[in-house]
Amino acid sequence: METKTINRRNWIKTGILTAGGVLASPYLGFSKNSDLPLQLDQNGDAIYSPFFKEYLPDNFRDYPVLAAKLNANENPYGPSPMALEALKQSAAGGNRYAWKELFDLMDKIADFEGVAQKNIMMGPGSSDLLEKTAMVLFMNGGNVVSADPAYMSLIRVAEAAGGTWKPVPLKDDWSHDLDAMEKAIDADTKLVYICNPNNPTGTITEHQKLLDFCSRVSEKVPVFIDEAYLGFLDDGMKKSMVSLIAEGKDVIIARTFSKIHGMAGLRVGYAVAQQDRLEKLQKITRAGMGISYPSVFAASGAMDDVAFITESRERNAACRNYVYENLTKMNIEYVPSFTSFMIFPIEMEGKAFLQKMTEQKVGVRAFNFMGKNWCRVSMGTMDEMKLFTQALNNVLV
Repeated sequence: METKTINRRNWIKTGILTAGGVLASPYLGFSKNSDLPLQLDQNGDAIYSPFFKEYLPDNFRDYPVLAAKLNANENPYGPSPMALEALKQSAAGGNRYAWKELFDLMDKIADFEGVAQKNIMMGPGSSDLLEKTAMVLFMNGGNVVSADPAYMSLIRVAEAAGGTWKPVPLKDDWSHDLDAMEKAIDADTKLVYICNPNNPTGTITEHQKLLDFCSRVSEKVPVFIDEAYLGFLDDGMKKSMVSLIAEGKDVIIARTFSKIHGMAGLRVGYAVAQQDRLEKLQKITRAGMGISYPSVFAASGAMDDVAFITESRERNAACRNYVYENLTKMNIEYVPSFTSFMIFPIEMEGKAFLQKMTEQKVGVRAFNFMGKNWCRVSMGTMDEMKLFTQALNNVLV
């Protein structure tokens, strides 16, 4: 297969390391002439590993206005009423830096997580924190061990900064192959990265096995656990790795207000880790500087709106079940999801599938895992999911 490699070193010199986050966005900035650190095949699609490819549209800007935008794992119901009210009340303070207010939010988050404020690092979304971690840890080389397929933001920035990726294929049940990941660790490994539930597959790794793995492996190398989607589980906090902080383990847990709280455009996230680990990260980066004054208040309001969180979780589950039922009617064997999105196989070339779905004014993502084509669809409102299933029938049947 013919490939085109874009020079990573030249990209670093432009001073836009955090542009790696674009790779997690729904095609923004993607084109055959992109300057991003991507390896593209002859069709202009992104090759992440020998087992993992994403189909990219030829020109995102020419896309029509979508009736159902289901390609970015956005919560269609948020921000919550309490978050919106806090945002409105604080908007006039947008001319101020949120120093004291940010510390107040950190206190609130620390209390929620059962840790001290010194264990909290803020950022404009969790992807920002993934990328800053990659910048700091891999500027002098080394490798990151993660699943394949995985959420690519941290991995792409690690490679751009000078590191390498050691991908470990997911198991047949789509969980992390923890034994193989541990065996992949070597003297050059600087981080193990785990997204649980995993993006882009929507699948989860069994809690106790992951807890044991993180506890043991973090004695040798730091472990970053990305828990962006844990809020969509009824017992999500019980499945978090945050308890390892109290045990002194070198783990980093990332969360975001973008998903269950519906605040993707307001950009608030945080990491929980040991104080010395956070101090190393913050020697080079300014963690909370990118969060706006109104967003701080909105995040605080969102934490208080338990009713919205519960309703958002329930609506998301209802939409998933609706899609499950319709895929079953179409004789499509989907992969059960624990997130706000799901994947299922498609008997069509990925780029053509994207084009046909877009012509129906429905936006989705398309990937190739292990030589098989897959659609990833985010959960929108029920009306949007009805548009999606109708479009899918028009395209595939």
